[in-house]
Amino acid sequence: MTDSATPFHLTAAENLARSLTAITAMCEQVCEESASIRPDADSWSLNEILGHLIDEEREDFRSRIELLLQDPCEEWPAIDPENWVEEREYRNQSLRELLRLFQDERHRSIAWLRSLDDPDWYLEKEHPAGSLRAGDLLLSWVAHDLAHLRQMALWHLSQNADGFEPFQDDYAF
Repeated sequence: MTDSATPFHLTAAENLARSLTAITAMCEQVCEESASIRPDADSWSLNEILGHLIDEEREDFRSRIELLLQDPCEEWPAIDPENWVEEREYRNQSLRELLRLFQDERHRSIAWLRSLDDPDWYLEKEHPAGSLRAGDLLLSWVAHDLAHLRQMALWHLSQNADGFEPFQDDYAF
């Protein structure tokens, strides 16, 4: 738990650091072959989840918050994170390399957040999703990590069930 006097962005940086630790733990012992497996046709592989997190780190959250804090009127570059997963072929890339890239980007993000000096988290920009404040984007970044940690946990659950036939994990739920 963080002290209530801790600035918002430093609290978020600590949450993002904890997510980094959890994401690393969810990936580091997985073999390369397994990481490209999709649990089903509607789910991403572990590689694809990591690739998506890299894109979000580089081209969405950090970039957009930085632009908003510098100039709320500046246009944001277009993004297409869902389609980038396929276009950039993350499924066919190395899990170890994707994890290293994500770790590098996350460390840059945390350092950047920690370097901010009293940013105005109420600066806002009109967006197709409605008016967004810098603070809304920062909180969404933290929540986005948690959503993908859940997705990673479900990926692990699907992999865990394999090789245990005829046993079932129904009792766990």
